[in-house]
Amino acid sequence: MSLVDHHAPAVGVTGVCRALGVSRATWYRRRTRSVEPSPATLRQRSHPRRLTDAERQDVIDVLCSEEFSDRAPREVYAILLERGKYLCSIRTMYRILHERKAVRERRAQRNHPENAVPRCCARGPNEVWSWDITKLPGPLRSFFSLYVVLDIFSRYVVTWLLARRESAYLATRLIEQAVISAGIDADQLTVHADRGAPMTSKSVAQMLADLRVERSHSRPRVSNDNPYSEAQFKTMKYGPDYPGRFSGYAHAYDWTASFFPWYNNDHRHEGIGLFTPADVHFGRHLALDCVRQRALDAVFAAHPERFVKGPPTSPPVPSEVWINRPADRTMTFAVVTAKAPALPGGRGDPRGEGPRLPLVAAQDAPIDAAVVDRRETRSEAPAMALIL
Repeated sequence: MSLVDHHAPAVGVTGVCRALGVSRATWYRRRTRSVEPSPATLRQRSHPRRLTDAERQDVIDVLCSEEFSDRAPREVYAILLERGKYLCSIRTMYRILHERKAVRERRAQRNHPENAVPRCCARGPNEVWSWDITKLPGPLRSFFSLYVVLDIFSRYVVTWLLARRESAYLATRLIEQAVISAGIDADQLTVHADRGAPMTSKSVAQMLADLRVERSHSRPRVSNDNPYSEAQFKTMKYGPDYPGRFSGYAHAYDWTASFFPWYNNDHRHEGIGLFTPADVHFGRHLALDCVRQRALDAVFAAHPERFVKGPPTSPPVPSEVWINRPADRTMTFAVVTAKAPALPGGRGDPRGEGPRLPLVAAQDAPIDAAVVDRRETRSEAPAMALIL
């Protein structure tokens, strides 16, 4: 490039670049870079329309004065013009404030406190229940309300209720009978729900307080704080036999009455080691896990070359289940190192407290909807199925 600079005055830039095989664009680009002004020169250069330092300080003094400290620059600009005084444009006011890091909301604003993240941990059945209400489409744009209470550790549907509407009274009766039927001790259970009207009602809160059951709620406008109930609703509504719309109350009740026994006793859930929710809820998974592992050990002993990653293990059941697991906690799994003890009648509590809940489903007496609303004239009352 120095040869081009040396011979260009005599021969011309085009001739020198052609003789040297250099692109003229390359020479001009590198020459421009070499003569760029230094940062110090750029700082010293100012636009001719720029306010002087004294004028900029006057703008700051006016905007931060006691008279205008709580007013927006637009208001200050208008008031000064009415007084026959002009300092600068509105945009320049904002630009000067931005240089001083003074651009912010200048008016008094209400501060909304940040909602705490609900955190619930279950290390066994009947420690954390989650419940929610979903809508089942009925005839002529009508909907039925399906209440479902779920144990998050075992994914077992503890109880459910099909009604024609949402009601705090029905929810109170449903949860109260489920807690009493399960034999829940004081301070043993946490019930988690979202912030719907029945969930946050005073009657539900008072009932839980009387039973010494802790309650937990999702954050406002947060859709994933109740994941287990939402996942159960998706399993139900995305099934191949889900009708989509029910012809009437009897049709909806008959379908749900056949769905939940299948879900509890036949559905293999990946989140609990491909056991059924009833197996994990009543502790039968301990003995079944030993049976699975013996089968895998026998296959590995016969054909070890087929397992390149070592001896196979059966899918584990997590030892703890979280709603909003903390970032510093990792998922742990229960490891069965010895033969699982025989549970009486195939039932029992995996924590070693003995059998607590009956395995046979029981149909409780239906709740009379007329007690809630005496204007109800339909013949069918909302039905509740206590699966405990």
